[in-house]
Amino acid sequence: MSAPHDLDSLGRHTPWDGVKAVVAGFGVSGFAAADNLNHLGADVTALDESAAGKEEKAELLEVLGASIRLGEGATATLPEDVDVLVTSPGWRPDAPLLAQARARGIPVWGEVELAWRLRDPAHATPWLAVTGTNGKTTTVQMLDAILRAAGLRSVAVGNVGLPIVEAVMDPEPYDVLAVELSSFQLHYTDSMSAQSAAVLNLAEDHLDWYASMADYAADKGRIYERVQRACVYNVADPETERLVREADVVEGARAVGFTLGVPGVGMLGLVEDILVDRAFIEERGTSAAELCHLADLEVDGHPAAPHQVANALAAAALARSHGVSQQAVRDGLRGFRPDGHRIAVVATHEGVTWIDDSKATNPHAAGASLQAYDPVVWVAGGLAKGADFDDLVRSAAPRLRGVVLLGRDRDVIARALARHAPDVPVKVVGGDQTGATHVPAVTRTPDTPEQVMRQVVDAAAGLARPGDTVLLAPGCASMDMFASYAARGDAFTAAVRERTG
Repeated sequence: MSAPHDLDSLGRHTPWDGVKAVVAGFGVSGFAAADNLNHLGADVTALDESAAGKEEKAELLEVLGASIRLGEGATATLPEDVDVLVTSPGWRPDAPLLAQARARGIPVWGEVELAWRLRDPAHATPWLAVTGTNGKTTTVQMLDAILRAAGLRSVAVGNVGLPIVEAVMDPEPYDVLAVELSSFQLHYTDSMSAQSAAVLNLAEDHLDWYASMADYAADKGRIYERVQRACVYNVADPETERLVREADVVEGARAVGFTLGVPGVGMLGLVEDILVDRAFIEERGTSAAELCHLADLEVDGHPAAPHQVANALAAAALARSHGVSQQAVRDGLRGFRPDGHRIAVVATHEGVTWIDDSKATNPHAAGASLQAYDPVVWVAGGLAKGADFDDLVRSAAPRLRGVVLLGRDRDVIARALARHAPDVPVKVVGGDQTGATHVPAVTRTPDTPEQVMRQVVDAAAGLARPGDTVLLAPGCASMDMFASYAARGDAFTAAVRERTG
């Protein structure tokens, strides 16, 4: 057994020689953690149950002196001599490797915690951090666009874009980081002190990972701990404000709300069609600073959906807390274009508009999309992750022309539709994937996910009328049939274009 190390004294400029670090998971963030720990001189062992696509990076790190163990059973047992375990996000706390570490009193860090400890004290790059059930990626990318428009060297990191350890270890320091954090990442983060942070919303998600909604919310709330300037919350979601009230922040940090209504003092919001700031101006008690118009948020002539406007307000609040000008907010938002599969118009054919929002992977996100269209043919289903669809169906029912269901947990949605929208026509594709469904299936034996999606599009076309929108907003994860939400969106797009020409 090696002598215990004072981990709190370690940083990017201190020797890590003799520190035995185990990295759980060898994906994008796991590789970044293992690579940089190895660079710092630690004795690194990385473990992953899967070797697929990881062999080349494993060989590279092994040449540099790390030990990489990939394949079934590799993560069953924690090595004997370990000083710290760095886990990749998504590893459940009850995973054998993590449980063994806790039982032996070994610290468990996430990649975010490691990154915070590796910041350069000579260049303390501030973090502007974002979490929430939905909208994180779009908000962080909007924030990054605003910061760049202000002439700052910024990058989107964390749960999107560059691994945060890589950004922190860059020899050329960034001016500021736009940091997306999932609840999984926050669960293993204990010392981060963001300059400002936002929780966009809270809704049921990942209840297959968390014991309760309260546990999930508590991990989201960790983003506000030790915040230095502004805790940004959603006025329409009281839970986000509660998390701010309960956070232990640096003295002087402010609570700043964002709203789709007229903002009160200390908030950002809308005055008619103008996004305004009543939080970061000297005259906030009597006036508001104009940031941009709703027209500045349009993409290819399509107005921004309400939840996209909310994302823009949250991004603007974080940027303004950093001292960014009104003009940079406007220019950044005006030039912003969302990634694919986020309310992307695929085609308009014979009066029907086809929308790909495959990124809507939980009921809250699907509900936000559905509120933007009326009437709508809704395409939904996949892995529900323990979520409930009753509230979503109840609120969306008046605008539903019809529903097409697919995927393993489609019956969960079918039952909610039977309870709250019994008159809405429903078609089910792939009836033998799960067993019983509450409505007749279009087909029972799909050969491939792509074939399933073609049948989905055909079924949706049969329900839609001129003036309708067909909306892929599944409300579920994709991994029952597709490699990712992007693959699901690609299949939908291909099927729509094949049908519409």
